[in-house]
Amino acid sequence: MILQLTAGAVAGAGLLLLVYVFVRPRTGVGATLARIDSGRRSQQSMTVSAAGARTDGRFDQMKLSVGQRIEAEASARGWTFPRTRSDLAVMNRTFAAHMGTKVLLGLVGLIWFPLILLVLGIGGNAAPAIVGLGCAALFFFLPDIQLHREAEKRRRDFRHVMGSFLDLVAMNLAGGRGLPEALMAASSIGEHWAMIRIRQALSNARIIGVTPWEGIAQLGRDLGVEELRDLASALALAGDEGAKIRASLMARAESLRRKELADVEGSAGESSQSMLLAQMLIALAFLIFLVYPALARLQ
Repeated sequence: MILQLTAGAVAGAGLLLLVYVFVRPRTGVGATLARIDSGRRSQQSMTVSAAGARTDGRFDQMKLSVGQRIEAEASARGWTFPRTRSDLAVMNRTFAAHMGTKVLLGLVGLIWFPLILLVLGIGGNAAPAIVGLGCAALFFFLPDIQLHREAEKRRRDFRHVMGSFLDLVAMNLAGGRGLPEALMAASSIGEHWAMIRIRQALSNARIIGVTPWEGIAQLGRDLGVEELRDLASALALAGDEGAKIRASLMARAESLRRKELADVEGSAGESSQSMLLAQMLIALAFLIFLVYPALARLQ
């Protein structure tokens, strides 16, 4: 009975998913504008190397094709996935490739592990279906977990570089440059990926005719870095008051360094606690090893 119910539920869910995918809803004005805006922002938040990346392998082409179809369907329905897109922007990856990876990994988990169980004859009739569904769900969400972890590391790296960037801007302001020129000159020093993204945002802002702090604010929204948006707000309020903005930038750089130092100390404390726990477990195992022969003789 369990096998029949599971098979019926899987078949019904598959049919519902097929109907939901192939029957397109009537696209409203809001969904159309969101699709156009998401496509524009996804291209702005990528570097040239990622936007023009080649897909030579057959697996990469299939992954990209599946992901583009899913992206088109999601855009038609107005699904934005803001957190995933922000993490992908930080990692300089495309949404289509990520979604294609999720779907293909889910299919591998759905087919491969139940096939192994069937070949080995383990678990009877119901176990392969349950294991397949569990592995499909796990493999489908695993890329999201890994992406978010890597994106958080890159954001911490970005904040570290941002402190040096603010110091460079303050130095250029002290040298007599205006604020837009100081921002561009500071971003031109170094080839770190964070400096490249800031330089790209400032160049895009100059091309489309907006202020540099608006470009920085857009980059902060794309990457999910709150410090960039706070910096853009401060630059917009400061205007051309050179001395005040220079002091404000130096104070922000110092605040970023103190926050980074606190994060490093917190990570070191967590590592120390983990090491202490491991040492306690080793000591306990050694005591059990010493005491066990005596206890065995008493019996």
